[in-house]
Amino acid sequence: QVQLVESGGGLVQAGDSLRLSCAASGRTFSRYAMGWFRQAPGKEREFVAAINWSGGFTYYADSVKGRFTISRDNAKNTVYLQMNSLKPEDTADYYCAFKGGLAYYTRIGDYDYWGQGTQVTVSS
Repeated sequence: QVQLVESGGGLVQAGDSLRLSCAASGRTFSRYAMGWFRQAPGKEREFVAAINWSGGFTYYADSVKGRFTISRDNAKNTVYLQMNSLKPEDTADYYCAFKGGLAYYTRIGDYDYWGQGTQVTVSS
């Protein structure tokens, strides 16, 4: 079993930045991918960003490309999502997800473990 705990959400104004963190604990994997997803009120959960086990490969949704950066610190079992130039449409609950493996993954069904989410609200 893997536990994921997100932090770093909050209320910001458009144009501001936030950095989300997701700490993994529990069963250890030597190689695992991490992803960030978000769910806005009344909408389905959607992919935001993903990173492979080494951090050498990343992938972003078009809506956040150039503004968000995913990274990881394997020594701390933590993945980050740096969000710059935030827009009101970025308002959502943000979830991190975990999957053992070598690649990165973009589909909700690919992931085995999920965090509880952290809320991000961007005011205009």
